[in-house]
Amino acid sequence: MRFLIALVFLIQLVSVPTLWADEALDWYLKGNELSGKGQYEQAVEAYHHAIQINPDATGPFYNLGLAYKHLKQYERAAAAFESALRLEPDNINIRLNLGNVYNRMERWEMAIGHLNRVVHRSKDNAEAHGNLGWAYLNYSEGPQFKMLVIVNLQKAVDLFEAQNMPEAAEATRKTLEEARKKFGYNDN
Repeated sequence: MRFLIALVFLIQLVSVPTLWADEALDWYLKGNELSGKGQYEQAVEAYHHAIQINPDATGPFYNLGLAYKHLKQYERAAAAFESALRLEPDNINIRLNLGNVYNRMERWEMAIGHLNRVVHRSKDNAEAHGNLGWAYLNYSEGPQFKMLVIVNLQKAVDLFEAQNMPEAAEATRKTLEEARKKFGYNDN
């Protein structure tokens, strides 16, 4: 009889991680559903539940960062993306979003660090080039990176146009014109 009780207990112990994983996944999916409906505060709660259950999963941290970004809570978004990045240091999407959030926070050097890695690994990423150009344009802690500003913004304009994103191309073109005037370059 003791053997049978011990065996049942052992089976329960082995199945608990599976139950926790299922529960974490349920919370994560609930968060995704809520985010899809624009209910970001509730999504944040669901992602936190998923993270409490399974702190080693990248998805809940990443989507938590996106939810906080939508809520314009950039410090919290950066912290969530940093946690996701610790789990997946080579994930380009995490670095792109982290760089964009650091731009919003006007932490230019941090933005440049992350966005540089994105444009070097994903050369056709218009958003990364545009945001990197913007970060370089606003960076004032050291030398101005005039040519890097111009090159990245022009590349972003070209990519946005090639990807049939005229609004993004036009907005980036305006920033490019501003940069050319600031640095004394012709509009050619």
